[in-house]
Amino acid sequence: MICKNIEDVKKLVRDKNVSFIQFWFVDVLGILKSFAITPSEMEEGLSEGMGFDGSSIQGFARIEESDMIAKPDPTTFQFLPWRGGERPSVRMFCDILNPDGTPYEGDPRYVLKRAMKKAADMGYTFYVGPEPEYFYFESNGAPKIIDKGGYFDTRPLDKGSDLRRDTIFALQDMGIQIEYSHHEVAPSQHEIDMRYDEGLKMADKLVTLRMVTKEIARQHGYYATFMPKPIFGENGSGLHCHQSLFRGNKNAFHDAKDKYNLSEVGKSYIAGIMKHAREITAVLNQWVNSYKRLVPGYEAPVYIAWARRNRSALVRVPMYKPGKEKATRIEFRSPDPACNPYLAFAVMLAAGLKGIENKYPLAEPIEEDIYDFSAEKRKKMKIQELPGNLYEAVSLVEKSDLVRDALGDHIFNKFIENKKIEWDRYRIHVTEYEIEKYLPIM
Repeated sequence: MICKNIEDVKKLVRDKNVSFIQFWFVDVLGILKSFAITPSEMEEGLSEGMGFDGSSIQGFARIEESDMIAKPDPTTFQFLPWRGGERPSVRMFCDILNPDGTPYEGDPRYVLKRAMKKAADMGYTFYVGPEPEYFYFESNGAPKIIDKGGYFDTRPLDKGSDLRRDTIFALQDMGIQIEYSHHEVAPSQHEIDMRYDEGLKMADKLVTLRMVTKEIARQHGYYATFMPKPIFGENGSGLHCHQSLFRGNKNAFHDAKDKYNLSEVGKSYIAGIMKHAREITAVLNQWVNSYKRLVPGYEAPVYIAWARRNRSALVRVPMYKPGKEKATRIEFRSPDPACNPYLAFAVMLAAGLKGIENKYPLAEPIEEDIYDFSAEKRKKMKIQELPGNLYEAVSLVEKSDLVRDALGDHIFNKFIENKKIEWDRYRIHVTEYEIEKYLPIM
C-alpha cells in the first residue's frame, strides 16, 4: 500500500509531479470506467469526490436521477506503469455515492463491501485467490492465435511469454503480487495467478489485471481477451476462485482432526456454495458466450459435486499439507474471467455464509470422473448440473432471494433486465452455423 490516507496522496502527487489522476470504477457488468482530473482539482476530488452523469453508465441511474459522485479510495492509489516518465499518471478506485454522500446502491463495489461486512459481523474475513485465464490474438477481429503451445509449454511453442513477463512486471509495479504464470491448455491461452488477498482488494486487483493485460498486449501489437470461449473446439477460459474465511489469524476452514482437514464451518460453506450454485451462476457466468465454455469435455465443471483431487467436480478442496493450515481453502471452478468480480465474489460469499448460518450438511466427496457417469448414475447420485445457457441461468437467478439480498434490489433488477435483452438479441441472431448447416438443404 503506497497511501493510507488523503494526505499521503497529496504528497505523492506533488513530489512526483503527477500529471493526471484517473478515477476508476466499474458498471453493473464489470466493465471498467474511468475519467481523469488534473492536480489542480485534486483537493476537491479527494475530499468531496467528483460528480458525473450516471445515466450513461450501464445499470446506474435513470436520467431523472443521474447525478453521481465518484469518491476515490486513497488506499488504492497506484502509478500507471505505461504512463511513467517525468509526469506520470496514477489511478484510484472509487466508491460511487449519491449527491447527499450516501453509498449508491448501484455501485458493485458497495455490494461487495456490504457482503464482507456481513461476514465480518459473523466474525470472518473473506479471502480470495482467483486464477484468471485469457487468450492472446493478433487483433480484436476474427480470433487468430499467436502460438500453438499447450499446458505449461515454454519457448518456442509459447510465444506469449514476453507479453506475460511484461504484464507481470507492470502488475508488480502496481503492488500486485503474482504467484504463478504459464501457458494454458489451449493454443494462445495463458494464465496469471495473483497471491490471495482480502475480497475487496482482490476484486480491485482483478479489474486491474484485466486492464493491464490488455494494455501490455496492445503495446506489443496484440489483443488480449478474457472472453470465456473465443475458439470453437478448444478449452475456454475460467476463473477458478480459491476462497477461505479467517477468524483473526486462524483459518476457519481448517480442522486437523477431521478426515478431510475441514472444519464444520468449511463444510457448511462448501454445502452453501453447492446448494445455491445454480441460482448464482448467471452472476458468475454472465454472458451468452459463457455457456459455450460450460459444457462437458473441456475441463469446465458443470456437475455440482465436490472432491479433493477430482477436477471434474464443481468444488475442489486442495489436499492439506502439514504445517500449511492457513492454506486450507476451497476452489470454486465454474466462474469465468469476464464476470463482474465485485458481484461474483459477493454472491459466492453470500452462498457460503448461508450454508454456515443454516448449518447445511455436506455430502461425501466424489473422486471419480463425473464426465464418465451415465445420466442415470448422476440422477441416482443426485448430482445436478449447472444451467446450460444464459436464459436458464437468468430464469433461476430471477427467483433467487439469496442473490436479490446479496446484490440489492437496484443491481438485481438492472442485471436481470440487461441479461434478458442480451438473450433476446442472441436468440434472434442468425449464426454462421445455421447458414452452413441449413441453407444448402432447405
